[in-house]
Amino acid sequence: MERLEKFLTERFGEKRAAKLVDRFSKYMEMTLDWNEKVNLTSITEPAEFVEKHYLDSLSVMDSYEIEDAEKIIDIGTGGGFPGIPLAIVFPEKKFTLVDSLDKRMKIVQQMADEIGLKNVTTVHGRAEDLGQSKQYREKFDLCVSRAVANLSTLSEYCLPFVKVEGSFIAFKGPDAEEEAMDAENAIMELGGALADIEEAGLFMDDGTDLLADVGHMLVHIDKESKTPKKYPRKAGTPSKNPLK
Repeated sequence: MERLEKFLTERFGEKRAAKLVDRFSKYMEMTLDWNEKVNLTSITEPAEFVEKHYLDSLSVMDSYEIEDAEKIIDIGTGGGFPGIPLAIVFPEKKFTLVDSLDKRMKIVQQMADEIGLKNVTTVHGRAEDLGQSKQYREKFDLCVSRAVANLSTLSEYCLPFVKVEGSFIAFKGPDAEEEAMDAENAIMELGGALADIEEAGLFMDDGTDLLADVGHMLVHIDKESKTPKKYPRKAGTPSKNPLK
């Protein structure tokens, strides 16, 4: 937690950082407690938790997409990542966290409430179903996702939620460029356009990258036109038969 505290103090000042660190600490503590009953994370060592859940989630915080967004959706949030860390540091923005496991979403909502987050709403459901709902379809300025799926499948899950002129940021592994090349036609079919691929980083004022050892990549996709009504396809299809 020390590295996170130092980063937040540099960024926000000592007084605000203390409040943020308190929320981060409590959320980790509750997540690890709940994790003994319900699978929220495979990462249970605190230092690794901070690096791979908190610092990694915050790697998008300086992006123009976050800066411009008011409504953000996190698809496949699991234990609340990257949505909860971003909601902690951006209390003025509204976050909707989606996962297919109802029990998990109820726990994440309870934990968010307990640490005083008023800008988080959790939704239980499959992305394929919610992406066809008028309540959620093309209603968000930004979609973020750390869900494990190839980029073609993940784009079909995520782009239907994004407004035209909005954005989608996918957290990917070291093969992101190859995945992006394979998914380029699918992204265009869904109304998107590949904007950038960059190594995830979180920098201190002295240039130190807190994520230097993580090796994650960020794929930035712009939403240029409406997603055709037939997407997302029925539940299970995007993963079994990814768009080419």
